[in-house]
Amino acid sequence: MSPTASCPSCCCAAKERRLGTGFAFRLCLLSVTLLLCLQLGLRRSWDAAAVAEHKPQLPPSSRRAGKVNEVSSRRQVTYIRSGRRRGAAEPTCCLQGAPRRRKISCDHMNVKDLPGNPDILKRPWSICLDDRFNLVHQIKSKQCRLYSLGLGGDDNQFEISMANSGCEVHRFDPSIKSAHIQEGQRLWYHRLSIDWRDPNPVIAAHKLHAHTKKLGTILNDFGHHKIDILKADMESAEWKILENLILEDIVGQIGQLVFEIHVHWPGFEVSGNDSTVVRYWYSLLKELELRDFRLFHTYKDSSKPQLFLKREAFNASSCYTLSWVNTRWK
Repeated sequence: MSPTASCPSCCCAAKERRLGTGFAFRLCLLSVTLLLCLQLGLRRSWDAAAVAEHKPQLPPSSRRAGKVNEVSSRRQVTYIRSGRRRGAAEPTCCLQGAPRRRKISCDHMNVKDLPGNPDILKRPWSICLDDRFNLVHQIKSKQCRLYSLGLGGDDNQFEISMANSGCEVHRFDPSIKSAHIQEGQRLWYHRLSIDWRDPNPVIAAHKLHAHTKKLGTILNDFGHHKIDILKADMESAEWKILENLILEDIVGQIGQLVFEIHVHWPGFEVSGNDSTVVRYWYSLLKELELRDFRLFHTYKDSSKPQLFLKREAFNASSCYTLSWVNTRWK
């Protein structure tokens, strides 16, 4: 009698060991493959990251004042949900390589073509001057209004050019000395910083380090009901400001958005792992799309570090300038 025939239990044990070894090898191989994919995914550019398989888990839509204040005051990532019906999750147009059907063409974007602007601007603050979007007619009739959000030290040639062209320009800069300064007939400087929340009423105004207000509050204070152009260079505060504009339905009062966005870190009061942060960014850009904003120009700042969420990303940039037009604007 052979040893195998005399010991069937030994044969079974040998088979189990072989099966266990194969399963462990396959599990190890799968883990290595998954890790490699994650590493490659983190090194992709913005739009590749935005096509993550996880659909943004957005909170129930609410536009009531109480809900708005509650959401905007939370110190955590907030996802936006529109009341409109969504289709399949698709990436919104954002950086270079975005789907063309998400991006519209604009034939006239050069500010130097406007009256009183012979010089070419240093920065790519592009606005859409096509007849179909009415901005050029507003400028010619001197009915245009521009809000410019900054944090001091920025080049103001774009604002001066738009004021020379016939726009009413309000530049918000907390670094100026006086509360309000007027230069010429159409250019004002205000010592205010735009935030995603109003100051805490418990804290006395003279104890605050800066004069900060939400954009909606400033619109009410100034008696303005619409902004033809909103330009923002807020050094990573732009994400929370954009969230506030969406939550409070201020974006419907804006004709064109020209935002410098930063992707080298999550931004102020935005937390979570990399995929959570990307979904948060994506939800904001997707919400703009659902509100009929269309991207018409992108600019990658090659002079900035090639970083995406604190990681080096080849052929990318930590800073982009994006321009949207509200296709329902009249």
